[in-house]
Amino acid sequence: MRYDVLLFDLDDTLLDFGMTEQNALRLLFEEYGLPNGLEDYFASYKAISKVLWDDLEYGRTSLAELKVERFKRLFIEHSLDIDPIVCGQKYIENLGKEVHMIDGVEELFASLTDFRIALLTNGFKDAQHARVNGSALKNLFEVIITSEETGFQKPQKEIFAYALERLQISDPSRVLMIGDSLASDIQGGNNFGIDTCWFNPKRKLNHTDIQPTFEIHTWDQLSKIVNKQIT
Repeated sequence: MRYDVLLFDLDDTLLDFGMTEQNALRLLFEEYGLPNGLEDYFASYKAISKVLWDDLEYGRTSLAELKVERFKRLFIEHSLDIDPIVCGQKYIENLGKEVHMIDGVEELFASLTDFRIALLTNGFKDAQHARVNGSALKNLFEVIITSEETGFQKPQKEIFAYALERLQISDPSRVLMIGDSLASDIQGGNNFGIDTCWFNPKRKLNHTDIQPTFEIHTWDQLSKIVNKQIT
């Protein structure tokens, strides 16, 4: 068997983050007396959040700063008198309550009987652990590693080094990184020198110079790859 250690991303790989995000924000705005908040502010929030997550990937901000700054900028833009620190924490708590499995994930893990499986996610520890523990993924991972815990995030090499150290893996050729993001999952794996698998269910065109070892559109394709039904 070529790979016996599989590193999975979480958001938009195993769990649907789009639905999670919208539901968590809707509850947040309702709590602040803004029942139309999602419709009124979601586009602004997404634009602000994207800038900050890009900054995080390139080391220009930290996860702790992102947690507050995205709401601070949103509230300034729309003249809302809301504490971004309190709001940021409530949003993380809301995220942890949302569990939406992507189609085919349960069947995939049922087929992965001979592998060591770990989770490597750019996210907040409390939210990510709560979502995993509230899903069918509970108890499937040997370790769950979040960027908040390590102080590093994909695509930084250090978070991959931390993962392999936790798993006591000295041979990176045994490891396959699987995720939906070319910029963090695939670039990060490439940077560290492990093989990568791009989960691309919407068949997006790759206009970057980031090249995965494999590209899949359905989870049964990954099962075939790692179980050596195809090469």
